[in-house]
Amino acid sequence: MRTLSICILGGTGFVGTRLVSRLIRAGHRVTVLTRSREAHKHLLVLPGLSLLDCDVYNAGSLSEYFRGQDVVINLVGILNERWFGGDGFRRAHTELTRGVLQACRSANVTRLLQLSSLKADPAAPSHYLRSKGEAEQLIGEHAGDVDWTIFKPSVMFGPGDSFLNRFAKLLAALPLVFPLAKPQARFQPVFVDDVIEAMIRALRGGFTSRQTYELGGPHTYTLRQIIELVATLTGHRRWIIGLPDFIARIQAFVMNFVPGRPFSTDNYRSLSIDSVCTAQAMSALGITPQAMPGVAKTYLGCFEDNARLSECRLQGGRANAASQPRRI
Repeated sequence: MRTLSICILGGTGFVGTRLVSRLIRAGHRVTVLTRSREAHKHLLVLPGLSLLDCDVYNAGSLSEYFRGQDVVINLVGILNERWFGGDGFRRAHTELTRGVLQACRSANVTRLLQLSSLKADPAAPSHYLRSKGEAEQLIGEHAGDVDWTIFKPSVMFGPGDSFLNRFAKLLAALPLVFPLAKPQARFQPVFVDDVIEAMIRALRGGFTSRQTYELGGPHTYTLRQIIELVATLTGHRRWIIGLPDFIARIQAFVMNFVPGRPFSTDNYRSLSIDSVCTAQAMSALGITPQAMPGVAKTYLGCFEDNARLSECRLQGGRANAASQPRRI
């Protein structure tokens, strides 16, 4: 198939780094726009990658970098904003998407892939889900000639994630007792590489054109069950206490001010909606999703040393590939 020129926003994050690696291995030309090229120079071991400084919130700058690209992929997302009130979420999700659409139209880019979130909706209870939903609405109503596909994954897990790893760190830091807000909140965790595979299959449009896909793993878990799994895999057994809602709200408010903000009021509001697919799109895309326990044990707890060695081997393979002639 024809090699594609692909420009990625958010290509230095959890999903982005793995997606960029896949795309380059498939022979595509990839440009990653970042606000700090120096902070992500480790990505340059990937042969053929263009890593460029860019103010992604400037539609004019985006338009310049989008020219000549076949596909634009927007992966930008934040789980917490710096302050409160939703402005940070709206800027990162809604307003950035508005600028991306404007730049795509200006640069005559005909294909856009957007990473959203399961249960994103303009009427959702949290700023995070509302701003993601507003971005989806912008694409649906104002894309014009830009052909698009939107992906709405449940929480994603995988090496380096901010989901299971965050719980592992909290379990290690809290002795004996683990107080848990919304223990019965339900999730359908999806392996990050399965999400990436879905995006790879949608690069050229076709039957995925102007479609929205909900992406989830093969099993649904309560938040309590997820914490119990992490505790088992890491060896940090704790007494998990489900908090009444009024205490959970207080916990969320207090943790707004904890460095790193491991939990927030907006996170608490997001938990009020189960992150479970209404229609599983994996089968429509020809993907068999991987279950969380089997993958998680490769990078949590007593298994993490093997996972680290595997990652080192992978990085070594990339560096070696960079030194070899490209095959035509």
